Amino acid sequence: MTEIVSLCKRRGYVFQSSEIYGGLKSTYDFGPLGVELKRNIADCWWSHIVHARDDVVGLDASIMMHPKVWQASGHIAGFFDPLVDCLNCKQRFRADKAPRLASGTEVSYRSKGDKLQTAKVGPCGYVCPYCQAPTLSEERRFNLMFQTKIGALDPLAELLHRIEADDQLTIDDLRKNLAKLKQTNTIYLRPETAQAMFVQFANILQTSGKKIPFGIAQIGKSFRNEIVTEHFIFRSCEFEQMELEYFIVPDSWQQQLDYWKELRLKWYLTFANNSSDFRLRRHQQDELAHYAQDCYDIEYHFPWGWDELEGVASRGDYDLKCHQQASGTKLTYFDHQQGKRYTPYVIEPSAGLTRAVLAFLLDAYREERGVDHKGQQKKRFFLQLHPRFAPYKAAVLPLVKDEAQIRLATEITGNLKKNNLHVCYDENQSVGKRYAKHDEIGTPFCITIDNQSLVDGTVTYRQRDTTEQQRVNHNELSSMVTASLA
Repeated sequence: MTEIVSLCKRRGYVFQSSEIYGGLKSTYDFGPLGVELKRNIADCWWSHIVHARDDVVGLDASIMMHPKVWQASGHIAGFFDPLVDCLNCKQRFRADKAPRLASGTEVSYRSKGDKLQTAKVGPCGYVCPYCQAPTLSEERRFNLMFQTKIGALDPLAELLHRIEADDQLTIDDLRKNLAKLKQTNTIYLRPETAQAMFVQFANILQTSGKKIPFGIAQIGKSFRNEIVTEHFIFRSCEFEQMELEYFIVPDSWQQQLDYWKELRLKWYLTFANNSSDFRLRRHQQDELAHYAQDCYDIEYHFPWGWDELEGVASRGDYDLKCHQQASGTKLTYFDHQQGKRYTPYVIEPSAGLTRAVLAFLLDAYREERGVDHKGQQKKRFFLQLHPRFAPYKAAVLPLVKDEAQIRLATEITGNLKKNNLHVCYDENQSVGKRYAKHDEIGTPFCITIDNQSLVDGTVTYRQRDTTEQQRVNHNELSSMVTASLA
């Protein structure tokens, strides 16, 4: 992780947001290379889920939705994590992720003054994951949704106005007034993209002409006010998801779940170097969400252990029925072949785009030891990204800053771009340093123009992974690079 985080900043993949002001915890900006990698992963997912199929259509829904959406879905009432404060080190953490010991166990820990203390573990069994102290606050519920307001009314300003107008208001009066004012214009940043696809089910069913089974796909940002953010871009408050809601005949849910979990795992393996670092893990019964009949996680073996990249769940008919009941809008499907109406079940493959970026960077990172032309030990660092994911598909390099070489290199760059290939023209530093730079940022091929190129039209075509070089005619370059993207 240390090497990846360093590389991301050094080469322009990911920067700390607002860094010149000290940064903002858990927020990141994707730089020139990072945004290309993220878009390439998203485009591959979209091609796989939407363009390659006739039974899936897309949606790009608003981040802000009517608050009744989140009431109906259960997010306002139940989208909580258990929050605990350590009374010793003052750290805040999720209780369900904290280490647990048997109640009454005596533990030793360092106090704030670095004095060794002992205390007994409380009834819940939690100890602080940071200082191991058992002296913790009461567990309380922490809603993960970000609140904001819409419209001109400021509830706090309005409350202050009422206090000025009536200085006899009690604390209970103030609470009631504030709660009432907040209800008038409080909305939420979505914690997931899924609910918009359920809310728009009837509109899309009618306008697309699709029949069950069919799916609605979406890529977009979601927001969760996480208690603990960790592991660089893995868990952050602002992230992007790639989600599919696939609507099916109710009694086919097991067959469809098996199909989608295998298909989605196969997608990751298509682009992976180390297939053993990806796996399917079935949820235990006590892990399942209240609406889920069954669920599998596609996990990656991160440096800290196995962790989730994507969940593939059978959500049953929970969401459509909740929104139908709350809105009064019919969200059912009439099957003309069977002559009956029913509420479809839903299979949901829900992937983290931001997490996929991190996983594929880790999967691609390579260090090789070798000997340079002087016989000295050296290391070569490179990203073995799949060409479809690589920010640049090729780099075009004039060997020296010669006017004729630069002219031909510029012409070749233009021809590659005309074939919809995102390539980089690079004339700075020695050619060896340029090779090393493009290896490190994951460029699959380097195309070098030299004096021989001016005579016979051939160029040096260098492969990133093997460093092998061959002379090819520059007219063949577009087809060669394009073939690597298959």
